[in-house]
Amino acid sequence: MRHTLPIAPQFYVTAPQPCPYLEGRMERKLFTALQGESAEKLNDGLSKQGFRRSQNVLYRPSCADCTACLSARIKVADFKPSKSQKRVMSRNKDMRRRVTSPWATEEQFSLFRAYLDTRHADGGMADMDIFEFAAMVEETPVRSRVIEYTRDEVLTAVCLTDLLDDGLSMVYSFFAPDAAPSSPGMHIILDHIEIARETGLPYVYLGYWVPGSPKMDYKAKFSGLEVYRGGAWETMNNVADFEQETHPLSIDPIAEQVANISLPDTLSSKV
Repeated sequence: MRHTLPIAPQFYVTAPQPCPYLEGRMERKLFTALQGESAEKLNDGLSKQGFRRSQNVLYRPSCADCTACLSARIKVADFKPSKSQKRVMSRNKDMRRRVTSPWATEEQFSLFRAYLDTRHADGGMADMDIFEFAAMVEETPVRSRVIEYTRDEVLTAVCLTDLLDDGLSMVYSFFAPDAAPSSPGMHIILDHIEIARETGLPYVYLGYWVPGSPKMDYKAKFSGLEVYRGGAWETMNNVADFEQETHPLSIDPIAEQVANISLPDTLSSKV
């Protein structure tokens, strides 16, 4: 008997586990598989609703008593670099961009390991080997690119990037620890804004911004920042306006969350 994949996305929820951003909190994710002929349309549509891609899965936080994680994107037309960001651009003017297909290399993995060991030794990726790294880069059912940054022909930074119909989604980036004084992480974002401007794409998706998490403070420093809250994108003019909502009654049940997801016309939702 031949079995075919279901046309309608099936949504699932992960078991609670300690939150990596806010101490004492538990995180939970709503997720669905990204596969088949409609993968790109699904990635485009759900990215506009706060989802992120990890290999062949789309997910977004769905915690039982917290809505602190907010998907963030930069509206390219509204972005104006600050004085400190202009200094970052100046410090990295000798950095060269190289765009490649999503294929992992030993050079990338070596840089990735050095980055993790220095900055995220206790994180969820700390034990990744070269095969898992290759899967992270190469297992993509959508349009993806690896954007490498070199200085004096030495690989200095890397970003795995998805090409959406309305922007660039920065899936994961890393850089050489000894390059930290020149702020290569900030440079990668600034360069993605430039790529989006060059290609006529209106947004750069940054992933999640978490108010109250020092790891995420840098995202709030970009002008033109929008965050996804309550089913809509809002311009962030004041960080204080985006307080964490932690009361259980402020969070919709999973079934309601799924029911409110808008899918491409060719798909229908099932819980």
